[in-house]
Amino acid sequence: MMFCCCCFVLILLFTWSSAHNDFFTSIGQMTDLLFMEKDLVSSLKDYIRAEEHKLEQIKKWADRLDVLSSAATQDPEGFLGHPVNAFKLIKRLNTEWRELERLVLRNMSGAFISNLTIQRKNFPNDDDQTGAAKAMMRLQDTYQLDTNIISTGELPGSSSVASLTVDDCYDLGKVAYSEADYYHTELWMVQTLKQLDQGETSNLVDAITVLDYLIDSAYQQGELERELNFTKRLLELDPTDQQVNWEMKDIEYELFNQKKVEATEEAEGRQRRKSRGRPDDDLFHMRKYEQLCRGEGIRMTPRRQSRLFCRYYNNNRHPRYVIGPVRQEDEWDHPRIVRYHNIVSDKEMEKVKELAKPRLHRSEVVGEETVHFRISQSAFLRAYEDPVVDKINQRIEDITGLDITTADDLQVANYGIGGQYEPHLDFRQKDEPEEFEELGSGNRIATWLLYMSDVPAGGATVFTEVGAAVQPIKGTAVFWYNLFPSGEGDYRTEHAACPVLVGSKWVSNKWIRERGQEFRRHCGLQETD
Repeated sequence: MMFCCCCFVLILLFTWSSAHNDFFTSIGQMTDLLFMEKDLVSSLKDYIRAEEHKLEQIKKWADRLDVLSSAATQDPEGFLGHPVNAFKLIKRLNTEWRELERLVLRNMSGAFISNLTIQRKNFPNDDDQTGAAKAMMRLQDTYQLDTNIISTGELPGSSSVASLTVDDCYDLGKVAYSEADYYHTELWMVQTLKQLDQGETSNLVDAITVLDYLIDSAYQQGELERELNFTKRLLELDPTDQQVNWEMKDIEYELFNQKKVEATEEAEGRQRRKSRGRPDDDLFHMRKYEQLCRGEGIRMTPRRQSRLFCRYYNNNRHPRYVIGPVRQEDEWDHPRIVRYHNIVSDKEMEKVKELAKPRLHRSEVVGEETVHFRISQSAFLRAYEDPVVDKINQRIEDITGLDITTADDLQVANYGIGGQYEPHLDFRQKDEPEEFEELGSGNRIATWLLYMSDVPAGGATVFTEVGAAVQPIKGTAVFWYNLFPSGEGDYRTEHAACPVLVGSKWVSNKWIRERGQEFRRHCGLQETD
């Protein structure tokens, strides 16, 4: 039995890619982690049965993870769509399994230890855990979520509830502190202290340690009054600590002097402290983006709404759509954004995901290294790879009336924990590197964006310059022109993918190039025609 188990795990190892894949940036990739964790739990249980003198502590560990993994793998994307579950998976595999390994090694060695040690090479690392924690904070900011809402797991749009322990909250606070993000350090350390006060126990952290973080975070933000309150709380735990007494008197003196500062200067200071490290000129832009993601500030007036229609569309009696026209819906008027309904089948979408998943890698931006403002994994599919890809490409050409022979390959993307793509333009601007433009194919004249999953909460495509928001609907595609007929870029098409709050967001997009469109979309005489 043990020999068979070893062989099975080794086969898994040889079929697993050894390269690190930024797991937190793709829910699709993280589903493999769930199955790997489930296999590890199964191996662990075989080891327990073979060695009857196994410590009872380890057996309880295995039973707990067995229940969790079995439930999660029934619907892995749904399970990982809850950001708390995704964060805890990353944390378990990066931290807790390592602690289990050390515990077992104190007693004996065997097949399970060998398997775990080898498998651990494919586990998420510290960068993944940090990335997952920062994604939780991004969701917190964008959707203005209270730490307690996240900790209890009662997120809008979620049908399941997964909670954070006091240790999880403490780890989130530590990640923020290590990034010099004292704003979020304070939020999560306050939540940690709250759960400790409510009676939750921890073997890793106590109130004194948490208060030390809170005092320093308040000091770093220049919030002397909060620093004083945290110091008083620390003094309550140990009234005999003279060092804390002296520090409290110093803070009281500084606070007295600070109150002499003019109220306007104090307000400006608070605004700087809450910028979370962004330059002042970016704040307004990001605030607009986050508001649209929350459904605020959308400029859909009754007058504009009256100009938008739904229709059956056959693209000037195209032979493929005369009998079976597609359903076309106006999403916005200027720039014109349209949505096509039921444009691909579930079977076709699943095939596209199946083709893309083994090749997913961290999404990049032309001319940039890996960037924090694009959190996803993507892969490009060529038309000849599968008839489904060729059919989708042909469908895009038939419906848009544009030549796709010079278009980019079909890009498939899957968003991870808090996955997003901050405001950007799809076309090359005059000051951008030439590599953005494919050799001889011209600029990106238009974008076709296909939604291949529903997203219970978050994940909208927002157009920041015009105040539009387009919700992901599985099987639908949205289309817009990035360039005016004159060839000049339309800056109204600046758009962004909002962070995914709950769910797994799959999309595929086609960037259509200028070359080949000369007789399909005629040039305009004016720059903004």
